[in-house]
Amino acid sequence: MRKILFILTSIIPHFGLAQNNNAPSTYDPHEIAITGYLQTQYQKAQSAGINSWSGGDFAKNSDERFMIRRGRLKIDRADKFSSIVFQIDATQNGLTLMDAFIQFHQPNSKDLRFTVGLFNRPFGYSIVYSSGYRDFPERARVFQTLMPRERDIGAMISYHPSKLKFINGDLAVVNGSGHTARDYDSKKDIIGNLGFRFDSLVNKKLHVSFGGSAYAGSVRSDTESFFSYENGRYIKNTGAHNVNWYAKRNYYGLNIQLQYDNNFGATSLKAEYIAGRQPGVASSSAITGFAASTSFVAQPATDLYLRDFSGYYFWLTQKIANSKFTAIMAFDMYDPNRQISDAEIGLDSDTSAGDIKFSTIGYGLTYLLNPRLKLTLYNENIVNDNTLMPQYTADVKDDVFTARLQYRW
Repeated sequence: MRKILFILTSIIPHFGLAQNNNAPSTYDPHEIAITGYLQTQYQKAQSAGINSWSGGDFAKNSDERFMIRRGRLKIDRADKFSSIVFQIDATQNGLTLMDAFIQFHQPNSKDLRFTVGLFNRPFGYSIVYSSGYRDFPERARVFQTLMPRERDIGAMISYHPSKLKFINGDLAVVNGSGHTARDYDSKKDIIGNLGFRFDSLVNKKLHVSFGGSAYAGSVRSDTESFFSYENGRYIKNTGAHNVNWYAKRNYYGLNIQLQYDNNFGATSLKAEYIAGRQPGVASSSAITGFAASTSFVAQPATDLYLRDFSGYYFWLTQKIANSKFTAIMAFDMYDPNRQISDAEIGLDSDTSAGDIKFSTIGYGLTYLLNPRLKLTLYNENIVNDNTLMPQYTADVKDDVFTARLQYRW
């Protein structure tokens, strides 16, 4: 009996913390703990060689593939005032470092936690939430574009008061160049996040959490010109002083999560909105499609394009009664340049595929074979705005079906 109680008290805090990537498996003092998950999947695309946010672009002559989407191995250790987390990702593409950070706090309190190293950017909800627990195969297009691979290198202070468990906050200073890159300029980016959580409302059936986030950063210009969108067209700004000039990279976001435990099964709705300014470049033969508006991991070599963007997602899940099935449905939108209409894209040479809005409707089903093994069947219908650009005058055939098997330990 004593052994069973020990196992339960070990598993319960581990389960709660494991959903947040910026934490060890448990803060209770322990020697080396090894956790992780493996995601192997089959995918069928609507056309060969498409650009895709569903695990990366398809090869030039391929419209279907088997792949290891994620192969995570996490090692952590904790004592009474500090912890360390080290996580790698092993796939067919090789071995990648995902997390490597040290956390410390006062021996008698974990209210204030200090983190240094490589960690998830503390922005919003979906960035920090572990892919091993997420119901949907991938994060929304807007977050994959703005914060590729979710992580960055820096330092963070977190406030999680034990007496006010409904509130938490994070403030981080990071390089801004992502988790696989060395910083390419002298500026640092600042990220702030404030969240609230209220469980067991309405006869303990309703669970509500919400929050807001801000990102204040910059991108260095290496050329004498940059483009800003004004009065319905791009304006070229030229001058020697633009070399070593820093364009603002600012985001703000809001998020909310609702769960209602009903007789039919738990119903969950999660939504997140983000908007701001993203310095990008123009698409070209080397930078195709939506890659023109992604965040940089190295100094951009061409002129910067300053775009005001917006994006959001809705995730709806419905557990089907007491079965092991859960129905899932999602909608997300990313508009990299909300000041321009689809009919204006392609009118002149300054507009490019980096200005096109994309929307995605996703739907599917998950089946929990056992507490560790989950099957996901998911289809994505991806729609782009029709423009005057030759390759985007109609919707590109880039829908993707995914069948994934995940094992978590």
